[in-house]
Amino acid sequence: MNIREIEIVVLDQKEELEKMKTQEFCHRPQEDLINMNSYLAQVVIGVRRSGKSTLCFNALQKAGVSYAYVNFDDEKLASLTLDDMDTVLDVLYRVFGDFSHLFLDEIQNIEGWHLFANRMLRKRIHLIITGSNSKLLSGELASHLTGRHHQIELFPFSFADYCAYNRIATKPLTTKNRGLLAGAFDRYTKQGGFPELLVEPDAKSYIDSLLHSIITQDIQKRFNIRYTDTLLMLVNHLLNQAPALIVKDTLQKIFGFKSHHTVGNYLSYLKQTYLISTISKYSGKSRQRTRNELYYPIDVAFMNNRQDAFSGENLGWRLETIVYLELRRRAKSVSQDIYYYDEGTSQADFIVCDGNRSLEVYQVTYSMEKEKTRKREIKGAVAGAKGTNCRKVFILTDHETETIEDDGYTIEVLPVWEWLLRQ
Repeated sequence: MNIREIEIVVLDQKEELEKMKTQEFCHRPQEDLINMNSYLAQVVIGVRRSGKSTLCFNALQKAGVSYAYVNFDDEKLASLTLDDMDTVLDVLYRVFGDFSHLFLDEIQNIEGWHLFANRMLRKRIHLIITGSNSKLLSGELASHLTGRHHQIELFPFSFADYCAYNRIATKPLTTKNRGLLAGAFDRYTKQGGFPELLVEPDAKSYIDSLLHSIITQDIQKRFNIRYTDTLLMLVNHLLNQAPALIVKDTLQKIFGFKSHHTVGNYLSYLKQTYLISTISKYSGKSRQRTRNELYYPIDVAFMNNRQDAFSGENLGWRLETIVYLELRRRAKSVSQDIYYYDEGTSQADFIVCDGNRSLEVYQVTYSMEKEKTRKREIKGAVAGAKGTNCRKVFILTDHETETIEDDGYTIEVLPVWEWLLRQ
């Protein structure tokens, strides 16, 4: 591309930025993790359309710094190479004037981008970087920038974000507010947390388009996948079954993969692009914590807002997925780990650990009104507490609240939405 062509694209993108300045966006906690004074690259990663660009824009605006911006996820910039980056930099100075901060959106689309980023860091320019491929912006980033980066992981809206966006008061918990929050949570469990879904009337078309973009842009091009139809069938199968245990033998037979290695590669691609997230079975031995993975979609919208989806009506699965994603948000910020517990006869959905020390045990169920369900959930919660030597035990449901004493353990039962709004 010549300099004039690049300038036209950057000017168009600047015009979009100016429009954003007239809008009001909800604050998300991850904004506060971006350190505008640091000379480490501030890297925000996550699934496509989770709000990474808006998050960075908000943070830059609030900081009041001078910055330049370019979004490489633009078809007009698709032919750019590393050799063009000096021209891009020239254009950015022409369009934005002098700047202290440089916001590079979806930078992974430029092969060898890290060389340019390193040069900017040596020039003491503050870098804000976003990307949708976790391998590129975590494992590879660590080696390419040799520790000169700070990584922030962003998921779609949490329930607290959803309430903030919709201006729903989360306290005090008066009778009226509790009813409004419970109703909002019902909508959240069906709609999911992708920000644009809050204003998009055709949810299925939106999610189908998003899924197609992730498969073709983030996986096919990145990993040179030949059989994209098979990959798409695998994705839809997994999303219809989620949450579930990954059994490579079964997946190999269903889709005719040649080996476990191929299955493992495809699953790795789905994790790297944030379509799915996995946890392992709890064990006192570190080696065994890497086996028997359970997987969850990165947002409940993938469970029902797709063509031919049929898992979305299971509200228990949806609640479990929402709780898992919130636990992952919280655990990430304090370097904790999440496992599931299974002793054969009893299971606990989640164990939160700090190293070898278990902190919390969680069971998730839609309702404990049936006596059989009640006994099963209590038994699993107590088994998880005993097996991990943990005293803080929760059962999260759709609407029930009580305190249960069982076998020397105190179990707090409360609605998922109420737990989600606890700091």
